[in-house]
Amino acid sequence: MRPILVPVLSLPVLLLSALLASAGAAQAQTMPDMPGMDHSKMGHDMPGHDMGAMPGMDMSAPMTGAFGPYAISREASGTAWQPDATEHEGLHVMRGPWRIMVHGLLNGVYDHQGGPRGDDQSFVSGMFMVMAARPVGEVGTLQLRAMVSPDPLMGPKGYPLLLATGETADGKTPLVDRQHPHDLFMELSASYSVKLSGQDSVFVYAGLPGEPAFGPPAFMHRLSVMDSPEAPISHHWLDSTHISFGVLTAGFVHDGWKIEASAYNGREPDQHRYDIETGSLDSSAVRLSWNPTANLSLQTSWAEEKGPEQLEPDVNQRKVSASAIYTLPVGDRGWWSTTAAWGRRSSEGVDLDAWVLESAVKPNPAWTIFGRAERVENDELTPAIAGRHGPTFTVGKISLGAIRDWAVSDHVSFGLGGLYAMNFVPAGLEAAYGSAEPTGAMAFVRLKLH
Repeated sequence: MRPILVPVLSLPVLLLSALLASAGAAQAQTMPDMPGMDHSKMGHDMPGHDMGAMPGMDMSAPMTGAFGPYAISREASGTAWQPDATEHEGLHVMRGPWRIMVHGLLNGVYDHQGGPRGDDQSFVSGMFMVMAARPVGEVGTLQLRAMVSPDPLMGPKGYPLLLATGETADGKTPLVDRQHPHDLFMELSASYSVKLSGQDSVFVYAGLPGEPAFGPPAFMHRLSVMDSPEAPISHHWLDSTHISFGVLTAGFVHDGWKIEASAYNGREPDQHRYDIETGSLDSSAVRLSWNPTANLSLQTSWAEEKGPEQLEPDVNQRKVSASAIYTLPVGDRGWWSTTAAWGRRSSEGVDLDAWVLESAVKPNPAWTIFGRAERVENDELTPAIAGRHGPTFTVGKISLGAIRDWAVSDHVSFGLGGLYAMNFVPAGLEAAYGSAEPTGAMAFVRLKLH
């Protein structure tokens, strides 16, 4: 492990300790009214969670979001929304005025990708997050969030993943048929919201790094696929901006509607995964979100990015996305969540589309079954010609997996899972991939804090 990693990974723990200390003695306290609380509208019970057992929690008061007067379960990565009916995982405590949530998971994965462009590799992935929120005056809410990842430990080339493209391992050549590691710092952000009425609020959000107002929630935060250790090949169409080194977002919330706009650093992270990068806020994004019911979350968004690719700094991109997430409870302690999404990347007169359908069902606390189908138009699967991308190929992928969890303690579980993937390439790529349907598989173990 690199020497820098141990102290850096401890930053969220130090943040949590400081917040606890700021409240004085660790004496249990009831939850104060947060801005936007409506005691006539109680939050629904979360499947598989006994929140009443947490020290310092008063579950007679509902928890509301950091950006507006709605259920906290609506909030996902960055400022993105998901259905209110989403299971809200994490360890919650109250210390003084601070509402603190800690969440984390660690995957140990063995990855096999077949064919001449495949490879075998073992790696570690996951994330650890600390969030702290408190009221400011009668109508304000301050939130701090820190999230780190062990991904850099897998090395600069990431892990084998057929048909995946994006970013670079050495600053000279693009990664193809590999998923890049995410940066050590996935999010370091702060936000402040002001309640205008029982249904209205305004907010500002800033992150270094952070996530601008584009796309659905990042894939590792979507309930429909977060149990899979495999990144989607559509990542750079829909949610690769979730680690942007410089983000400033302002938004307005009215009941189930949210409109927000971001100025952010459009350059994707470079091959140095342990540092904090800086750059001008040269790109912009706008997102409109609507949660018409507790079970459905819709969004459409647009972004104009300046030189997002390190290897093509003079090439700008325009992105558009739309998505729908539907989540509903299953039985007494289960759920079923499905996401359908479309994204388009446009640059130098070329439009490339990606379509995704993913779904996961958790019939009980022990089992989760998940699957994903993707169709992507990609012009980075073959070497560039005369400085330009190669021909565009339409490729597809279907993956199906499951994980079995066992409780280690009240708030930690151990899981054992696996997945199988079938990839689909056109005739022009069969020779490169060894067949029209190259396959891949992963076996993994997981520790999860909930």
